Amino acid sequence: MRTITYREALREGLSEEIERDENVVIIGEEVAQYNGAYKVTEGMWNKYGDKRIVDAPISEAGFIGMGIGASMLGLRPVMELMFFSFAYVAWDQMINNAASLRYMSGGKINCPIVIRGPANGGTNVGATHSHTPENAIANVPGLKVVCPATAYDVKGLIKSAIRDNDPVYFMENTLLYGESWEVPEEEYLIPLGQADVKRTGKDLSIIAHGRSVIMALKAAELLQAEHDLDVEVVDLRSIRPLDEETIVESVKKTGRALLVDENRPFCGVSAQICHLIQEKAFDYLDAPVKRLCSIDAPAIYSDPLEKIQLPNVDRIVKAALSVG
Repeated sequence: MRTITYREALREGLSEEIERDENVVIIGEEVAQYNGAYKVTEGMWNKYGDKRIVDAPISEAGFIGMGIGASMLGLRPVMELMFFSFAYVAWDQMINNAASLRYMSGGKINCPIVIRGPANGGTNVGATHSHTPENAIANVPGLKVVCPATAYDVKGLIKSAIRDNDPVYFMENTLLYGESWEVPEEEYLIPLGQADVKRTGKDLSIIAHGRSVIMALKAAELLQAEHDLDVEVVDLRSIRPLDEETIVESVKKTGRALLVDENRPFCGVSAQICHLIQEKAFDYLDAPVKRLCSIDAPAIYSDPLEKIQLPNVDRIVKAALSVG
């Protein structure tokens, strides 16, 4: 099987959907002539033209609102945010309007919009460009949240997100764009709300999403080699809908759980999963559930300190060994 980057897989998925459905358009800052801030849309403007790849002004509230209106009229806009930190500028549009349209219209109006872009720290761009708001967005009924960890997943999930009739907030990671994985050439879809067991094991379940999955897999190899600890790694892929069954079955099998996510710990994604485990798998636990999140502070500008602030392999290994 061929190997391509996360960025290339995402571009392939977007291109296939543009060619499949004339209602799919990409709108965002620098997506057209400039080829995208992170080159995800490179070459697409030349290939598909002004009506399908549309540059937007630097006004997230404006162009996200425009995209929501367009989706109500039958288009399927894919809106690129240069950083998900900028989503807060469009919070009323994204959280109040998009989430409520179907409910407020009695099911008569859908809002099939995808809002995508990087949502991560670790790139030394400071506190105003490093948010991971998947927990806050997933709190809102009517919204779906996806956090792909690999090139294979990002392609299959972006295609499913575009075809979905609800707003999907698609959170990528700039540190993954250049990483490569095997991706089939034939078309495939990955359903939203379906987790993936990236590594099977019997001693401990590490449950993660986004780039934390990659860190967890590296930590699992070290734990096996150096401590003879057989670790299972569950990739959530979707935050909402959440695949509760896969999480619970993994914990029931191993009896121990370490939850890893780049959210801050207070009201984070892992807090919700911790509640799920104690509610549905408490009697199977051989030790308390452990959480490993980013250190609870604004994103640190210093590069070496930010690397310590985020979940990393060393922190995950230490946390895994501390589970009783």
